[in-house]
Amino acid sequence: MAAAALRVALVAGELSGDILGGRVMAALRSAFPDQQLSFEGVGGEQMRAQGLHSLYPMERLAVMGLVEPLARLPELLRMRAELVRRFCENPPDLFLGIDAPDFNLALARKLKAAGVRTAHLVSPTVWAWRPGRVHTVARSVDRILCLFPFEPPLYAGTGVDAHFVGHPMISELAGVPDRAAARRALGVDPDAPVIALLPGSRQGEVSLIAEPLLSAAALLRERDPRRVFLLPAANAERYSQCAAIIAEHRSAGAITLLEGQSRLAMLASDLVLLSSGTATLEAMLLQRPMVIAYRAAQLNWSIMSRLVVTPWVGLPNVLAGREVVPELLQDRLSAPALALEAEALLYDPSEQLSEFARQTQALSVDFDSAVAGALAPLIRHAS
Repeated sequence: MAAAALRVALVAGELSGDILGGRVMAALRSAFPDQQLSFEGVGGEQMRAQGLHSLYPMERLAVMGLVEPLARLPELLRMRAELVRRFCENPPDLFLGIDAPDFNLALARKLKAAGVRTAHLVSPTVWAWRPGRVHTVARSVDRILCLFPFEPPLYAGTGVDAHFVGHPMISELAGVPDRAAARRALGVDPDAPVIALLPGSRQGEVSLIAEPLLSAAALLRERDPRRVFLLPAANAERYSQCAAIIAEHRSAGAITLLEGQSRLAMLASDLVLLSSGTATLEAMLLQRPMVIAYRAAQLNWSIMSRLVVTPWVGLPNVLAGREVVPELLQDRLSAPALALEAEALLYDPSEQLSEFARQTQALSVDFDSAVAGALAPLIRHAS
């Protein structure tokens, strides 16, 4: 007699979650080779390619900031209520929320109360702000899958089963080209000192961070005219914005503006000057020395600085538990300060690179196998 099909419900709210969801679905198929798996929920192109029956367009969940979620609240609440009703009437063997914690944890909490096994992939940043959310997670899911090794201990005593599953970016970077190949691809002098400038992906942060990066580039170019500067814009909108800023800046002749290709720019570089975010983790995994530069609107900064509980914004520093990467934030951010830190790292990056190698090793877990290993017992238990 054929084994009964297993049903897994998944909800991802944005592109990064869709990519993770696609990998999870493939990993679960490998973990249950002799059973039929069906997937439904909310996802994008990657998850649909793995067989997800998406009940709504994923873009309806992709809201950011403070104002947009409020404007979309009635629609989001209606969508969540419909998912709760569907999955309670016909319970899946497992519900997995992928990131999007505000939406997914509330959904998981109702499903868990109805007896559905629940899990969540990507811990909320409880280590950075609102640490009390660990209790929200514990009430909502049976298991939380964490990307960083310091996260599971944060859930100790809450009753939730927390698993470190590694970071998916590790395997993504396994086959990247070396520095010489990256320079050939970008048409960069193989012998020139190369510095990548990454001012962020949002209009507001680019408007505040690009100018000090460009002014630092001008200072660094004055000290060594051989230096080449690459500025990869995150998308077409940021490309136009950066092109306009560069055109009015004294560093204009020294900057090569790229559309996308941030990873290639980092690979080609000897040093990266960048805003905070996932790019700091990527630069660390690529073993590229870096300086973090960040500035927010003053009101936002006043609010953020009161909510944040970690002394660092860069993931390499959070992982290390100390400031390995210089962080020039808000009023400390200036072109002379950036240039000074950059010169020091161009002269001797050994301390940073040694710590980067250690942290990369700590993150080097097979993400796909670890995720399947953490989820499979929940599915078997439910079935």
